[in-house]
Amino acid sequence: MEPIRRDDKAGGGEQAARWNGPAGNAWVEAQDLVDALFAPLEELLVEAVPAGRGGRVLDVGCGTGGTTVALARRLGTEGRCVGVDISGTMVEAARARAAREDARASFVRADAQDHVFEPGVFDAVVSRFGVMFFEDPVRAFTNLRRAAKEGARLRFVVWRDIAENPFMTTAERAAAPFLPDLPKRRPDAPGQFALSDADRVRRLLEESGWGGIGIRPVDAACVLPEARLVPYFSRFGPVGLALPGTDERTRARIVDTVRAAFEPFVHGTEVRFTAACWQIDASASGG
Repeated sequence: MEPIRRDDKAGGGEQAARWNGPAGNAWVEAQDLVDALFAPLEELLVEAVPAGRGGRVLDVGCGTGGTTVALARRLGTEGRCVGVDISGTMVEAARARAAREDARASFVRADAQDHVFEPGVFDAVVSRFGVMFFEDPVRAFTNLRRAAKEGARLRFVVWRDIAENPFMTTAERAAAPFLPDLPKRRPDAPGQFALSDADRVRRLLEESGWGGIGIRPVDAACVLPEARLVPYFSRFGPVGLALPGTDERTRARIVDTVRAAFEPFVHGTEVRFTAACWQIDASASGG
């Protein structure tokens, strides 16, 4: 049975606007960097699916499709992976990737929180950093539970506490004197650290009908070339979104200041940091 390919309008909310604008464009333009950076976390998701056994897997917040294609390859010729993302820009990049790699993967542009998936068809639901942006997490995880077969596996990776991930906020802390209007981090609001509280995650999944919940910390060693550090922080995150609105002189001062702040992470030609995450597993069996 082929998956739905129809593209939703993906809603008109804040997240749709963000990921169908500069944020989505940045991920597409740097997809090779992002894929290499988070390869260890991709492996955690791929290993959740039995090799060569076929079946159907849903990749939530699939971005440019790196994990989706890897999962499709893992499933074998009898399987198929479906990627869903709110960003039309990233979904088009994902489709192009799957075509290049001749992967049994398909993609739909939609908000996984509300998209009408065919009920009870997926053997597994996975996500790498794709489930922290739901406006209503219970509604979203309930919707995903509805799409899963009885006994299906849920596995996703999210960031742990902001204090455990200093690399992720170095740019905004260093740039704050120049950019006083940077958005403030709001606990539990949709965003990078929305699911950093393990107890809250457990409650959300229980309320959404998932059982057998297991949560364990994962520390992934991430590396990027030093030569790509400035392009990285200049495009991603709050600073990356704010820089285009500054004048050239201010922009240069911000870049110099932020680059200096990253110095503790620089080791010769590499930038190294630890991604402090949760690996969350659950079952659609309710037990």
